[in-house]
Amino acid sequence: MYGSLKEECGVFGIYSDKLDNAKLTMYGLFAMQHRGQESAGIASTDGYGISSHKEMGLVSSVFADERNLEKLKGNIAIGHVRYSTTGASGVINAQPLVIRHSKGDLAIAHNGNLVNTDSIKEKLEKQGSIFQTSNDTEVILHLVARSLKDAIEDSILDALSQVKGAYSILFMTNNKLIAVRDPLGMRPLVLGKKGDSYIFASETPALDLVGAEYIREVEPGEMIIIDKNGMDAKKVFHRERTAKCIFELIYFGRPDSNLFSRNVHLLRKEVGRQLARENKIDADLVIPVPDSGVSSALGYAEESGIPYEFGIMRNHYVGRTFIQPNQLDRELGVKKKLSPIPDVIRGKRIVVVDDSIVRGTTSRKIVKLLKKAGAKEIHLLIAAPPVTFPCYYGIDLPTRKELIAATHTLEEIRKYILADSLAYLSIEGLHKAVKAEKNEFCDACFTGNYPVKFTK
Repeated sequence: MYGSLKEECGVFGIYSDKLDNAKLTMYGLFAMQHRGQESAGIASTDGYGISSHKEMGLVSSVFADERNLEKLKGNIAIGHVRYSTTGASGVINAQPLVIRHSKGDLAIAHNGNLVNTDSIKEKLEKQGSIFQTSNDTEVILHLVARSLKDAIEDSILDALSQVKGAYSILFMTNNKLIAVRDPLGMRPLVLGKKGDSYIFASETPALDLVGAEYIREVEPGEMIIIDKNGMDAKKVFHRERTAKCIFELIYFGRPDSNLFSRNVHLLRKEVGRQLARENKIDADLVIPVPDSGVSSALGYAEESGIPYEFGIMRNHYVGRTFIQPNQLDRELGVKKKLSPIPDVIRGKRIVVVDDSIVRGTTSRKIVKLLKKAGAKEIHLLIAAPPVTFPCYYGIDLPTRKELIAATHTLEEIRKYILADSLAYLSIEGLHKAVKAEKNEFCDACFTGNYPVKFTK
């Protein structure tokens, strides 16, 4: 559902002696702006120290002044776009975070969320640590700085062995770029090359935009070190299973991304086909809720034989606001982002395909818009199972009592959102559509089966 779920962030890193690393990092962040619109930042090193620039806002505004890029010289750079899931919204929590400690300079860009931050932070504070931010990433930096290991990569391993949760992290020293992915592979991270230069990114479109070749995923539990000697990759954490976030595929990833060895657009089309197999509806049109419902709606239309149309248009120029909305903003919130096309939907029985329902308020507003525009019937189909549990691994899902599917029956939800019918994809159908191997994905937001145990 547009505007309902937020992912924590996207990361990008490059090691190159020949390229304009800061500018390429900026373009890489552009390609992943959908992963975080709250803040953006880049850190770089010339071998003698780390420079950084970060601000609240979109990449285009943070680096609108080219002088902010020009000061970021060097052969290594990492970048970050953020939406907060832990830590307050503010520039102090923007990343990359940069510190100077006994082993030298260190910058970090983190995608994911840790579940044992509070206990570690309390212990560190009792031992004298002073925290500057309220996000969980700083905990990792403190653990690295306090490690008794000599080599920085060993200190990083020492730190990460103490944390639990989801992380795809880029570390940058004055002479090394280090990537680490958590043992379950919950958040994506890919490796690419541009000539002799190495690049890491959360999603493959970032590689495409900067003209890099996709090499492979960073494996779950793998550490990759890039320095003047080239690349050194090693498995540092081992698990018998993986727990890749299935919501990355059905919601967060760009349609042109290849995530977890799957093309997002084609996978979502197959999800839509499975949705059609499970829900046969007599209707005149299939329309998506843009943008994340588009591919699934195409699949539903192809499988069902019902004509596909764009019946709702999205305004792509509406960004996030950091100002609390007033009553007028709340009333017009959906209208300024989504608008129906009356000539397409008037008098029609419509299948509306969306990716999720969280609280139900946005779905209700969309249905009301479509009915006001003249739709005869509205059958809302959700290309995912009901979201009934919160996520603790980097998705901004509300508490369980705020999730409408956790507190209401299907019929109660249908009545609330004012649809003529409502159906979700089954959990079995979802796993079938994504061709999931046993224990490959985390689906805790649908099932409550959390792969990393913790005290809630």
